[in-house]
Amino acid sequence: MDLLTLSLLLLVVLCMLLGAGVWISMSLAAVGYLAMITTSPTPGLFLAGAMWESTGSWTLAALPMFVWMGEILFRTKLSEELFNGLAPWVRRIPGRLLHVNILACGIFGSVSGSSAATCATVSKIALPELKKRGYDERIAIGSLATAGTLGIMIPPSIIMVVYAVAAEVSIVRVFIAGCLPGLIVMLLFSAYIVVWALLNPAKQPAMEPRLSFMEKMRASAQLIPCAILIVVVIGSMFVGWATATEAAAFGVLGSLVLAAVTRTLSWESFRDSLLGATRLSCMIMFILAGAAFLTKAMALTGIPAALAEGVAALNLGPYGIIAILVVVYIVLGTALDGVSMIVLTTSIVVPMIQQAGFDLVWFGIFIVLLVEIAEITPPVGFNLFVMQTMTGKDQGEVAMASLPFFMMLVVTLVLITLFPVTLVTGLPEWLLAR
Repeated sequence: MDLLTLSLLLLVVLCMLLGAGVWISMSLAAVGYLAMITTSPTPGLFLAGAMWESTGSWTLAALPMFVWMGEILFRTKLSEELFNGLAPWVRRIPGRLLHVNILACGIFGSVSGSSAATCATVSKIALPELKKRGYDERIAIGSLATAGTLGIMIPPSIIMVVYAVAAEVSIVRVFIAGCLPGLIVMLLFSAYIVVWALLNPAKQPAMEPRLSFMEKMRASAQLIPCAILIVVVIGSMFVGWATATEAAAFGVLGSLVLAAVTRTLSWESFRDSLLGATRLSCMIMFILAGAAFLTKAMALTGIPAALAEGVAALNLGPYGIIAILVVVYIVLGTALDGVSMIVLTTSIVVPMIQQAGFDLVWFGIFIVLLVEIAEITPPVGFNLFVMQTMTGKDQGEVAMASLPFFMMLVVTLVLITLFPVTLVTGLPEWLLAR
């Protein structure tokens, strides 16, 4: 059987399995097994070896611990303190409390690592408060739906860990590379809110009384312990004091101490956080195991190398390949979650990207931004579902409210493509070379 026929057969089988509702991990393993049959008489040994290699990794141990850290802090009063602590600092900026949506999602995203959790948690606090104070509901919904995606851009991010493991690049480098694009996204979101506020003064409540610096500090005092934890966890990786796994372990310990000090740590919350982290970690690792077997099987068949050579022969140029991948990932994002998108495509796409001369760390940030865009792309944008549940609005209405912020993500995607070294790869190179 020639490679073209085999690749089409495997694609049809994968689509049939996914369409039939078979678990993604099982679908990947089944397609890998089918591919392996054509090259090896003992595919079962390869299956066992690939699954062990993909999950028995010290580097991957960072994943469940970062997930657990987020689960612990999710059950503290952090979300309430975020809104109350950040609100005094934005009262004089056009758009006022709408900027709290962006800042709160950025901060909570850095500890939760999950887009849906960030969106749901901050929305639960912010939406009633904004509605009570008379802010326009449409702009509030749009900003929360899209700012929630910061949960996968601001490190530590679960999606970044999954990509780094699947593409075999440094987790720390990917984390550092995501910092500037994450800040750019936050600044662009806030910039749009400022422009909107200046053009629509009637859709904002009256100006609130000015607070002194000390009054602002007192309102934000409760955020200081959590801010210190975030800075220590991320900073220890950035300056080389700890690996991602060691920093994640410290993050879990610090979050437990923080929950105990704030009197939100109980046996029930501890158990719920552990069960939640276990469920999510097992799901991701099971998908990674199936993807690892498929990757090994595809490598042995020679399909990825043949595809990479075929794309190179088209003479599309680096930016032509990137344009095609943007379309592919946005289409995938209408039906799959971010983790599935990454593990499904890594074995095929990485050889193409390397042949085109792109840096794999840069490509990781590129994919994360595409996943962010997919989170607010109908019909299966997870954040659209979250906001639809939180507000009772139609998904189309939520999507339209998110459209201006969606365009800000597209602008960021263009910027990191035009200035890859300045905005993405330069910072990790500079920090880790010191």
